[in-house]
Amino acid sequence: MDFSFQDLSGTFSVADIAIAMSLSFVLSAMIGWVYRATHRNVSYSQSYVQTLVVLGMLISLIMLVVGSNIARAFALVGALSVVRFRNAIKETRDVGFIFLVMGVGMAVGTRFYLLAVVAAVAISLIVVVMHRFNWFQLNVRRQVVKVQVPSDDDYTTAIQDVLVRHTDEFELVSMESIRGGALLELMYTVKIKKGSEPADVISGLRERNHGQSVTVLTGYDQTDL
Repeated sequence: MDFSFQDLSGTFSVADIAIAMSLSFVLSAMIGWVYRATHRNVSYSQSYVQTLVVLGMLISLIMLVVGSNIARAFALVGALSVVRFRNAIKETRDVGFIFLVMGVGMAVGTRFYLLAVVAAVAISLIVVVMHRFNWFQLNVRRQVVKVQVPSDDDYTTAIQDVLVRHTDEFELVSMESIRGGALLELMYTVKIKKGSEPADVISGLRERNHGQSVTVLTGYDQTDL
């Protein structure tokens, strides 16, 4: 009994379909687990990882359908161009994982099975190694300091005196009038000195701004008084 499908794009059997779907699922699921294991921030989304798995299988299916038929490929591009995605990508690495599952799906769908397996495993190992050994980490902790001062006098010098005492470097980023012009909010980027803490900066600034709000934002926490 012949279970082959013959059309303009070539011949593929039920076995080809089963292999493509199964292999793309396994490799995409492995990539999803690598993404989950190496994710650091709070923006993790289970839905995103599940989409990675489905996307890898869909790309394999699309490549099976298209085959080597150029006309069908252009028709497929036209059909998919009506789809609009409005969800913003939260991290740049998320884009890399999308392209990874797409590449693996394309390799499987075009029956380059060995290439798909080697590429998925090799790139996943690289991601794990970079995560494990914290490659390219910049060991500079920068903070954002927001301080509110009355607008009826110039407090810039007093604030900068505190920043000079507690930071290695600082830069004024913005200056904004708030509360109907009664207060002025100054925003600085700073690098706090070794031995100093955000609480020290807050305490020093509150002595100079007559008890108005002072906020120190860091990459790890937020201190607000």
